[in-house]
Amino acid sequence: MKDFRPALIAGALLLAGCAGSGHQTATATSETTWWNPISWSWSSLSPWHWFGASLQVTESGVGAVSGATAMEQQAISDGLHGNYRLRQGMRGEDGNIIHFWQALNSDNQPQIEISGDKTVSRIDVTDADIRSESGVKIGTPFSELYSKAFGACRKGSGADADGVECKAPGSAHISYLFSGKWHGPQALIPADETLKSWTVSKIIWRK
Repeated sequence: MKDFRPALIAGALLLAGCAGSGHQTATATSETTWWNPISWSWSSLSPWHWFGASLQVTESGVGAVSGATAMEQQAISDGLHGNYRLRQGMRGEDGNIIHFWQALNSDNQPQIEISGDKTVSRIDVTDADIRSESGVKIGTPFSELYSKAFGACRKGSGADADGVECKAPGSAHISYLFSGKWHGPQALIPADETLKSWTVSKIIWRK
């Protein structure tokens, strides 16, 4: 048993080294028309990232990803502390082409979406383990943050059209998307009494 732990660590280091050496050529092609070839970030396999630091949404961005971060795989992976695998894609939105990187968890589920042109302009967080500076996370009720929607909230747009987006109190860059049950007109914001039971489904940072 005394020899088992050193052997395990040595094996993990060897695996990480082999994965890193294949980083330049490891690509796959998605069947989805809008996806670019998928680029995987292998840095998360390194044993140094098994217990990666937790990320937080701040006025500057998410983790070390900010408005100054280049829309490049290595820069984004480093900014997220190597906690995720990355894949690149694009989609049409309001007549424009949006280029983005998705950060995936171990189940290949998107947890963060980072979009922009040459540098990052927007970050959408759906990872329940990531909080804002004030402690807000996915699942936080509307009633804990707001007494009414007027002056702070607006109807969501695009892919977020079913939700209500509200500026984070005291923030210039962070907003929260709330989702819940409602059967009223799609173009309207639900009444405050209805919103009380809605919860945060996404934390959004904009440059």
